[in-house]
Amino acid sequence: MIITIFLSSMLGAMALGIPIAFSLLLCGAALMWHMNMFDAQILAQNLIEGSNSFPLLAVPFFMLAGEVMNAGGLSRRIVNFAMALVGHIKGGLGYVTIVAAVIMASLSGSAVADAAALTALLLPMMVAAGHDKARSAGLIASAGIIAPIIPPSIGFVIFGVAGGVSITKLFMAGIFPGVLLAAALWFTWWYLVRKEVVVPPPRKSTSEVFVAFKDATWALVLPLIIVFGLKFGIFTPTEAAVVAAVYAILISVFVYKELNFKKMVPLFISSAKTCSIVMFLVAAAMVSAWLITVANLPAQVVSLLEPLLGSPRLLMLAIMVLTMVVGTALDMTPTILLLTPVLMPVVKAAGIDPVYFGVLFIINNAIGLITPPVGTVLNAVAGVGKVSMDEVTKGVIPFMIAQFAIMFVMVLFPQIVMVPARWFY
Repeated sequence: MIITIFLSSMLGAMALGIPIAFSLLLCGAALMWHMNMFDAQILAQNLIEGSNSFPLLAVPFFMLAGEVMNAGGLSRRIVNFAMALVGHIKGGLGYVTIVAAVIMASLSGSAVADAAALTALLLPMMVAAGHDKARSAGLIASAGIIAPIIPPSIGFVIFGVAGGVSITKLFMAGIFPGVLLAAALWFTWWYLVRKEVVVPPPRKSTSEVFVAFKDATWALVLPLIIVFGLKFGIFTPTEAAVVAAVYAILISVFVYKELNFKKMVPLFISSAKTCSIVMFLVAAAMVSAWLITVANLPAQVVSLLEPLLGSPRLLMLAIMVLTMVVGTALDMTPTILLLTPVLMPVVKAAGIDPVYFGVLFIINNAIGLITPPVGTVLNAVAGVGKVSMDEVTKGVIPFMIAQFAIMFVMVLFPQIVMVPARWFY
């Protein structure tokens, strides 16, 4: 009965067009009413406590770092460096997109910010070179979702807080899977454009590559600072977010000199608005998470999935399919906040490593950002690139299939995730 009330109240509110955060609050109120413990004061108290978390401070700082990176010239220099490296290969602009996406992912952790920046910088160039517009937009969208997987990742921060999992270990474990997803995009792009008649730009000379590298050096140093700082315990993930934001501001203002403090004001406002939406979602979801625990809903889910507990791979496969279905209707943050408190007890009961589960879960949610009909990243690419949603959806399908294939290979062979992860942390 609890599961029925939980799902029907939340989905019913969403079907009426009520925003997700308020739907979560209504769901919490419905559960409290069913359990004869409705109290507005308890609801408000849990709402406040839901966002009162030190690790969640990483979210606004990583968002600010992404805004500054795009406006301060760091993104453009990374693209120029990638262009100098691989732009001359057949289909080179696609490879530039993938390389730039991996580097930018290690700076911001925001899929929407990275995809929007790559679309503005590269989509016009790809279309002008003769590449199919829908396919190019699809590649950019699928490359953008590498951001929540390679550290620093906002998705890992939210999952770590919701599931009580080490955020540092999640960051380190996400590096190799993120590179594998990029490799899948590289192979898929090669396969799709092998018969295209597109003349690539001429190869850059060694001196030109060196100049592009020198120009991008300050941007390329930041990922190294974050990864080494986390690996050797110099700072926590929250402190890493502050380092990233401050570093991006200093480089943009004093080195590249493309920002001044007057231009910074709109960036602070924009990141604050985005962050307020995310944090209100987190707070509202924590109300439902507390009531889920009080109602003993996880135990009911464990009993339902008990036949699968003896086969971790089969259980992971079932969870991934469930997450795929939910990801088509919900954005990444609410999906993480809704499913994590329900699934973590099941995962622990089956003896699955929480870090391994977290990486696969976030990969699945990240791919959900390019699955229609919601597809936040699809909408961002369509809006920035002035491409119809139908075209972007058509173009993203082969890349999305490739990324899902890599994800399911990781389900079958957990060592792909955990062996490199243990080396990193």
